[in-house]
Amino acid sequence: MKHDQSASRMGTAPMGPLLFSLAIPMMVSMLFQALYNVVDSIFVSYISEAALSAVSLAFPIQNLMIAFAVGTGVGVNAYVSKSLGEGNRAEANRAAANGLLLALCTFVAFLVFGLVGVTAFMNSQTEDPAIRRYGVDYLSVCCLFSLGCMIQCMVEKLLSATGRSHYAMVTQLVGALTNIVMDPILIFGLFGFPRMEAAGAAAATVAGQFLGAFTGLYLNLRHNHDLQFCPGDFRPQARTIRRIYQVGIPSIAMTSVGSVMTFCMNRILIAFSSTAVAVFGVYFKMQSFIVMPLIGLNNGMVPIIAYNYGARKPERITRVVRMAVVAAVAIMLLGFAAAQLCPGVLLSIFNAGPDMLTLGEVALRIISIHFIIAGFNIVASAVFQALGRGVMALLVSLVRQLFVLVPAAWLLSLSGNVNTIWWAFPIAEVASLLMCSLFLAHCYRTVIQPMADRTTAAA
Repeated sequence: MKHDQSASRMGTAPMGPLLFSLAIPMMVSMLFQALYNVVDSIFVSYISEAALSAVSLAFPIQNLMIAFAVGTGVGVNAYVSKSLGEGNRAEANRAAANGLLLALCTFVAFLVFGLVGVTAFMNSQTEDPAIRRYGVDYLSVCCLFSLGCMIQCMVEKLLSATGRSHYAMVTQLVGALTNIVMDPILIFGLFGFPRMEAAGAAAATVAGQFLGAFTGLYLNLRHNHDLQFCPGDFRPQARTIRRIYQVGIPSIAMTSVGSVMTFCMNRILIAFSSTAVAVFGVYFKMQSFIVMPLIGLNNGMVPIIAYNYGARKPERITRVVRMAVVAAVAIMLLGFAAAQLCPGVLLSIFNAGPDMLTLGEVALRIISIHFIIAGFNIVASAVFQALGRGVMALLVSLVRQLFVLVPAAWLLSLSGNVNTIWWAFPIAEVASLLMCSLFLAHCYRTVIQPMADRTTAAA
């Protein structure tokens, strides 16, 4: 069989063109991923503010779902790339097949939650019957039909692990376009479809995820020649799964921390008003348009780092990290400028009323201050994962979101002024910057520099 060179070029191609050839398709695909929740919220906001608040309250579970899907996929991505860099194609195949099995197991867990836990979760956050009803309708559909989300995330990571980011982008395009088209049809009952309101938004989302998953499976089988499955690869392999989760579990935990943080923030803000919760939810959806391209950038960077880590090429690792940091900071500065200059325009996309505009403009201007330094932190966390130091990324996330952000928000809420709460975000980002700088220096001293010394000695 003719060997495909897509993976091996990660160790030889010029770094700038290589990074952006992998990252740009992933950045585009992650922008479309952001559209899933954003489009839902935009259309749901035209039902009522209660419906928008319900979708915001449901977000922690949706985020948890994505945490397991993407985190497992990140672990598979890094391990597959590292195995290919070492020339171990058999282990790369086993990792890919076991990744698909893990995606199926994760779906079963969320299916059970969808059957027995959704109502209790919504009841724990609000006593408003309208918000509860919309939240249960929306979240039940997302959980019961989460298989599409799990498989789509996994097959995308398999494509990007072997340098086929453009195919991963196609799967996102298919899913996002399906969601955009179906959202108004199912929410408002157009063209003879029943009016499903919040449940319709969820149904459009899962329909897009399933179509994206089918597309990704086809593209892997048809075009991903670096991975060749055989029936034996699908047997659970404890060693392979352990290697996947060495990177995957910290990634899952890191994103799951975001779910806990969001839940806690919702509880703090609901004490002021449901409008404050809606503003926080809208902020999260809008910032995904800034953060998601960075995740796409990281998805392009991680397999390059992992491959060259396996191939013992430290100079290529440092070069790609520097390029990624510069690009990430530039992207975040664009987001900062948009939030400072036109927050009212951004909020009006979500059908914001006068109260929401007044509260939201102040919130966006304060929160977006942390964008200035967040780009460096996001790239640094991905570097830790690619080098097999996922615990460092987890610690940064824990400190930022749980040990700094939530306590700071609670303390600031004691002032009785909801606008002071938003300052917790810049405060937490500064703490994250300090930790990322220390950990990155440690990785250079203990991983990159010794590798470079060995390479020089061998030469």
